[in-house]
Amino acid sequence: MFIIYNFFLLLVLLISPFIIIIRIFLGKEDQNRFKEKYGFYSKNNKPNGTIWIHGASVGEILSIIPIIKKFEEDKKIKRILITSSTTSSSHIFSKFRFKKAIHQYYPFDLNFLTKLFINHWKPKLAIFVDSEIWPNMFNNLHKKNIPLILLNARITKKSFKRWKSFPSFSKKIFEKITFALPQNMETKKYLKLLGTKNIKFIGNLKFFGVIQKEKVKNLILRRKFSKRVIFCAASTHRTEELFIGRVHKELKSEIKNLITIIIPRHINRKKEILYELNNIGLNCQFHTSTKKLNKDTDIYIVDTYGESAKFYSLSKLTFLGGSLISHGGQNPIESAREGNYILYGPHVENFKEVYEILEKLKITTRVNSIKNMKSVVRRKINFLQRNKVNKKLKYLGDNILNKSFYEISKFI
Repeated sequence: MFIIYNFFLLLVLLISPFIIIIRIFLGKEDQNRFKEKYGFYSKNNKPNGTIWIHGASVGEILSIIPIIKKFEEDKKIKRILITSSTTSSSHIFSKFRFKKAIHQYYPFDLNFLTKLFINHWKPKLAIFVDSEIWPNMFNNLHKKNIPLILLNARITKKSFKRWKSFPSFSKKIFEKITFALPQNMETKKYLKLLGTKNIKFIGNLKFFGVIQKEKVKNLILRRKFSKRVIFCAASTHRTEELFIGRVHKELKSEIKNLITIIIPRHINRKKEILYELNNIGLNCQFHTSTKKLNKDTDIYIVDTYGESAKFYSLSKLTFLGGSLISHGGQNPIESAREGNYILYGPHVENFKEVYEILEKLKITTRVNSIKNMKSVVRRKINFLQRNKVNKKLKYLGDNILNKSFYEISKFI
């Protein structure tokens, strides 16, 4: 199976230059640093026992910031290498002024490129975040006796079924994981069935987080929205923005000064979203616009990455996207940490246990129609339990972070 896998990746490598050119044109690839994916690194290594952490994109990178900060405080650690695959994650990482941590793009998972990566950076420990499973890299880390930790691991039912279709191949990959810290009990079960032996469940690392209003003074944003009643819709996907727009249209005559802030999952769709909402008679404004917020603005579209928490800190009520469509939902933890009441659609398979925790805290409601959402928004728009929710989630998050870091420290 490894032969077939590598043959397929070789074909991908051959056509990748054309894909890279298109992605550069679309703004999805860094034209100055894409060579890192081919083994040409923009920074030199120092032989000082690098701790390496890999996360696919923005969400994964943000989830490990607390871990990076703890590594930065450890005098034994001289260098921290962070890798990811997207330009947006690189941009987010650059906003943090770390002294020891540097960022590089993750290489294609070809056997010779993963060997080149390991030989260049010489990590003493590799930490892969969430659902990042890469056969050749795992195999070559194992050959070099480099401990491999799967942190805040997440295996969905869908991905588990895919891996189980190739039982022998899967076992050879998952048994290479030295230690796994799953984010839910479902993942723990799947990891064990796939061949991982050393597993410990502590909880979802994303429950940890500093409340945004204590960390960043959003004075400009607060002034901008000071006279508006805010409803937030985050991580939305195609068709969901139009759904939210219709809810807003029905509510704006009932809720004075209502404004809906939409934070799309993919900001490259912003013109499409604008067209759809304008088409049903709604006035919209982009976050990047330099114009003053008009009194008649209905929808405020956040067309930047990494600023969701700022808007959660302004709102009391948030709808989490990817849940009205068959996507499996998006993670509601960040919004809940900011004390928001959470609305979600019927499709949250990817975060089932997270929603169950929020359900126990009585800060979430499932919606499945415009009429249903309209009713909940009307009732919960002035949700008043923010501080109580903040404290409960902070206690839970602090506990998970400290225990996770304790387990990781055993391998340093």
